[in-house]
Amino acid sequence: MSSPSRPGTLHVVATPIGNLGDLSSRGLDTLRNVAAICAEDTRHTRQLLSHFGLERPLVALHEHNEDQIAERVVARLLAGESLALVSDAGTPLVSDPGFRLVRAARAAGVPVSPVPGACAFVAALSVAGLPSDRLVFEGFLPAKGNARRERLAPLAAEIRTLAFYESAHRIEETLADMAAIFGAERRAVVARELTKLFETVLDGTLADLHARVSADANQRKGEFVVLVQGAGDDEQARIAEGKRLYAKLGEHLPPSTAAKLAAELSGAPRKALYGG
Repeated sequence: MSSPSRPGTLHVVATPIGNLGDLSSRGLDTLRNVAAICAEDTRHTRQLLSHFGLERPLVALHEHNEDQIAERVVARLLAGESLALVSDAGTPLVSDPGFRLVRAARAAGVPVSPVPGACAFVAALSVAGLPSDRLVFEGFLPAKGNARRERLAPLAAEIRTLAFYESAHRIEETLADMAAIFGAERRAVVARELTKLFETVLDGTLADLHARVSADANQRKGEFVVLVQGAGDDEQARIAEGKRLYAKLGEHLPPSTAAKLAAELSGAPRKALYGG
């Protein structure tokens, strides 16, 4: 039997990040009508489907098997089946697996259609009261302290709002690192358990947020979005970048030489970096 001339469609479906009422009617109809659903964690997705009285075949697709599974999924799509891709929560591909499958499907000429819905960092941004016209999404930071600080350091001079995901067992350390690298007085927001029963959105300086999270064990539970206001005006950004360069150069050069080079490279005043 020959394959049909038209392939099926890969539907990329956003699912709730907490409140199950946030699954759109279109998303529900899509999940109901596809031949199968590619899911990051099939157990989690089966619970979601069960809540809505749905029963569909599931295909496990996660970071460890995506390359292998993508080829099989694309073959089914080319044979005319329409399939859905979901993550455990929120919009697929946002700090979740799936881009290799989407890339393979598009390369094969398969239509890929988004079914929009919840996204944790967008939800947090909408209630944060921080500048939202320009944004840098960094996702999850490295788990180990040194690697995390190395990732944060170049962002100190970033003038756009920064968005991060963080886990319960690292939120306190991450806020401490951010206060040290970005400055204790930098404005930020910690959004926890969005759309869930114990949702909280805290705002203040990084020093204040670190103190509040450290003092309250309940504020160290759940899933987190951390939003940090950008460095502000260009002078602040230059100084932040200059300090970062000075710290790195100072590992290998005398302080005066490191400050001179950092000032030249960043455009920051030398006194702001070295104090003389």
